[in-house]
Amino acid sequence: MFFRSAIGAAALVAAWLFSSASPAQDFGDTPYVQTPQNVVDTMLEIAKVGPGDYVVDLGSGDGRMVITAAKQRGARGFGVDLDRRLVALANRNAARAGVADRAVFYQRDLHVTDVSRASVMSIYLLPEVNLMIRTRLLATLKPGTRIVSHDYGMGAWAADYQTELAAPGKTVGIGQRSKIFYWVVPGRAAGRWVWKLDGEGKPVEFGLALQQDFQMLEGTLMAAGRSARVENGKLMGEQISLSALMDGIRYEFSGRILNHSIEGTARVTRDTQTRELPWSATRTEIWDPRHAAINTEQALKELH
Repeated sequence: MFFRSAIGAAALVAAWLFSSASPAQDFGDTPYVQTPQNVVDTMLEIAKVGPGDYVVDLGSGDGRMVITAAKQRGARGFGVDLDRRLVALANRNAARAGVADRAVFYQRDLHVTDVSRASVMSIYLLPEVNLMIRTRLLATLKPGTRIVSHDYGMGAWAADYQTELAAPGKTVGIGQRSKIFYWVVPGRAAGRWVWKLDGEGKPVEFGLALQQDFQMLEGTLMAAGRSARVENGKLMGEQISLSALMDGIRYEFSGRILNHSIEGTARVTRDTQTRELPWSATRTEIWDPRHAAINTEQALKELH
């Protein structure tokens, strides 16, 4: 994979700093820098790419990300790049690797590329470009889609996991090291939810008001006129988990969101006694996640 795709002055400054990179073309462009093969391998490992995956690489360069995913992990996918020479090279490399039927490359602008088919998204773009495409990725990619990025994050959207490793032969940065960021596209949990749980002999009605900021959740759990702040609320795709301490009783909920219902498990701990119960909740009011209203201009302000 290469650091290449469709940022005026900012990108030109970056290109000047990266002495081995060719100059960027336009706002939203990224200079051309190769990703070391060990970083490619680690990115695919972190994303747990397998035979059932469809990998999309934005700024695909010589094609090594998608080609490696196809040849070593049995995946399928495509890459896009603005440079037709790189696109031709990537397609030749795929043919030489014997995976041209599963790894294809196109001359396209990443900003208008349909990425909805991806189960794994790979990027090596400047921070400004990551923020420019963030809202579209959240709106387009299915919950549970994995995104893996070389060197740069997504601003206020904190990574679910990140690491740093040696990158021998890397031509930019200091100390030949690379960072890898990993996210799972979150589903939508924001809103009001209701359910009943066995209260040791009679059903107790519960309510949950959830606000969502990317994959992080906060809100209030309510039952029998009592309330408590939600703790450890998080989404991993459509998998939801949260807890709350109410009147000395610890409630822990985990499950999967399907449209406007949740099916999962509730753990209720009083003193040292824990009961595990089925959890089935229904959403009665829908709220937009906070990130849904973030546009490109607002996102870019996160850099300052």
